[in-house]
Amino acid sequence: MSSDTTQPLRFKRILLKLSGEALMGEGKYGIHPPTLSGIADEVIKLAAAGVEVALVIGGGNIFRGVAGATEGMDRASADYMGMLATCINSMAMQDALEKKGMHTRVLSAIKMEQIAEPYIRRRAVRHLEKGRVVIFAAGTGNPYFTTDTAASLRAMEINAQVILKATKVDGIYNADPKKDPTARRYRSLTYMDVLKQNLNVMDSTAISLCMDNKLPIIVFDLTVPGNIQRAVLGGGEIGTVVGGSETVWA
Repeated sequence: MSSDTTQPLRFKRILLKLSGEALMGEGKYGIHPPTLSGIADEVIKLAAAGVEVALVIGGGNIFRGVAGATEGMDRASADYMGMLATCINSMAMQDALEKKGMHTRVLSAIKMEQIAEPYIRRRAVRHLEKGRVVIFAAGTGNPYFTTDTAASLRAMEINAQVILKATKVDGIYNADPKKDPTARRYRSLTYMDVLKQNLNVMDSTAISLCMDNKLPIIVFDLTVPGNIQRAVLGGGEIGTVVGGSETVWA
């Protein structure tokens, strides 16, 4: 999809939430460089169209804190290890973007000056205003909070207009579409729908934060080339909107 800069922007500033698994491609672990490069291409097209882009990337392709805790590790220690995994993914995304000429900054909630700037809200906003892609690493910097919650928090701190939740399915269904051929995709849902039905979109803390601050979430399929641009630049409705579909697709 062409990044035609004459297209009206649905959103000027967005937060793109990627799972760590999104970087694996068809692999079972780690980072798949061609997949990383493809995501970088889409982010660069958005930036070229004038969109201010921030990213939060999970760490599940390397280490997942909850899984470590269920195996007997201390939950706080396991969560800190997961935060470090997000830093690895953030550096990989920074490298992929900068190899293509995009200026980026990684801002970490855990201080590690040799590889990332410390997270400072005003600095993050200034980077976005200057056209840099900002990657938020290390979650919230606290155990017991997921990167979904970090995405919701950072989106509100930088005054993002929407969270784009990239997944491997084309929205939210009432059942697993891979197991149930009659599963129906929702066009839109309220925040309470997600919470009451316990839909596997984002954790309840993240959904509650978005609900309290009226921040819409678009859940869409990352594996379809051009979908990120379609969500932001136009080209029809995609995925499922949580909260405010009338505003998003207006």
